Amino acid sequence: MKSCMRIVDANLNRVAEGIRVIEDFFRFNFDSENNFDVKTFDNRENHIKLVEPPKLVESLRELRHKVRKSACGIMPELLTTRDVDGDIGFNISQNSRLDKREEGTLDIITANFKRIQEGIRSIEESLKSMNYYAAAKQYESLRYTSYNLEQECFRFMEEQTKKEQQKSKFPVTDIYCLTDHALSCGRSNIEVVNEMIRSGIKIIQYREKERAAFEKYRECVQIREMTKAAGVTFIVNDDVALAMMVGADGVHIGQSDYPVEGVRKLVGQDFIIGLSTHAPEEAVKAQNAGVDYIGVGPIYSTKTKKDVCSPVGHAYLEYVVKNISIPFVAIGGIKESNLHEITSRGARCVAMVSEITGAADIGAKIESIRQKINLSFKEKI
Repeated sequence: MKSCMRIVDANLNRVAEGIRVIEDFFRFNFDSENNFDVKTFDNRENHIKLVEPPKLVESLRELRHKVRKSACGIMPELLTTRDVDGDIGFNISQNSRLDKREEGTLDIITANFKRIQEGIRSIEESLKSMNYYAAAKQYESLRYTSYNLEQECFRFMEEQTKKEQQKSKFPVTDIYCLTDHALSCGRSNIEVVNEMIRSGIKIIQYREKERAAFEKYRECVQIREMTKAAGVTFIVNDDVALAMMVGADGVHIGQSDYPVEGVRKLVGQDFIIGLSTHAPEEAVKAQNAGVDYIGVGPIYSTKTKKDVCSPVGHAYLEYVVKNISIPFVAIGGIKESNLHEITSRGARCVAMVSEITGAADIGAKIESIRQKINLSFKEKI
């Protein structure tokens, strides 16, 4: 009886400590100070609503309290049998390196869930051997609760990993530049791109719908060399094959182009995929499909594209700012004169075509735009 009591006592501590480790991880890694967006995620494959961090913390805390509370009736006996100095497990643990963590946070979460489940099972069997059958069944129920919690925690972690991977591929920047030879005042795309790079632009999209395939290929090869040397992200518009052939960083597609899932199979996980969106349902679908960023627009009327839809205005932009967690680029009719209307509503990256490609001094224009963006952000702080 005494040895079984010691087993229960040791495992109660082990289980509660394991729960606390996981609880603290979700409490302090995904709090408001870390700017975690506590929206419910939709796992599109299994149609499962992913639990938010606050709910996970609450569930873990509740499990921890139930583990302690379920043993209240025998707690005095447990304490009288405790023998810390005589426990050989301490010296074994001190001299062991089997608990060394090699894989970071995920490894810690995994190890502690197994500690919880193994500990509860040991409590169950010990209680049964002492004829505390009702209490043993309570712990059996708690063990199954821990299985469900483990699943919910790892679903959440998996989703967070996907989101971080998506964010890391798209550069944090303020201006997204596009080429348009027809609006470049007689300058070649190579000249324009060179000025963009010299001005500190970090992402450039090649968009030339009217040119012959080989001419586009030849320009993209040269632009790829320029952007790669400068550490600039290079995106090709619409043409997945061209983007892959020239070794671009990504491709930007529209609603009527190939589906995101099909493009992803072709290009792989490391390739950036951007998607034009014009309405809330398109933005949500794009995020669930795993695109790396979305285009939001056209905000205003624009003549740089022939097949453009009607302006979506500020309402859609405001929706995306509040509800979409992946990076986005505001686009469509944006000029230096109306820039503040966009940045003041939360857009951190804006795409411009004619305003930059058609400027007499591209470097000066980019610097002026950048100053206005920075000023807008300072006003919001």
